Amino acid sequence: MQTDTNNPFHTRVPRLPARLGMAGLIPFVVLSLAIWLAPATYQVLINQALLLYASLILAFMGAVHWGLAMLQSEKDFQSQLGLSVIPALVAWFAFFLPEILNYSVLIITFALLCLFDTRMSKTGRAPNWYPNLRSPLTAVVVLSLIVAQLQYLPVN
Repeated sequence: MQTDTNNPFHTRVPRLPARLGMAGLIPFVVLSLAIWLAPATYQVLINQALLLYASLILAFMGAVHWGLAMLQSEKDFQSQLGLSVIPALVAWFAFFLPEILNYSVLIITFALLCLFDTRMSKTGRAPNWYPNLRSPLTAVVVLSLIVAQLQYLPVN
């Protein structure tokens, strides 16, 4: 039986967004593990690649709300549009912080954005299936960033 993904009560994630979302996790997982496994000479480059990728994805996740806002009423349009630029600004700011802090800022922002996405879905300003996509993806992203961040914690 084919499920109608345009149904507002549909919560099953469509196949294409699920596959693209999973593919988007590959750099998070690979780079967070590579920080631990690569020779020391490559660790700075890998760290920068992971932080850059995380920042780009965070900006992309905010931009999703820019697109969704254009489909809303004037009142909802303004608040969702305004909030859509915050992830990009936070990601840009975090990129220039010391490693231990930039990872923390990114982790917190990804988690908060996931909560915001869930709220937007519950209020009808994002698809009903969106939290079912975002929650597991965010869990892997946050875990990957924590794994990478652990390398920068002081060891006694």
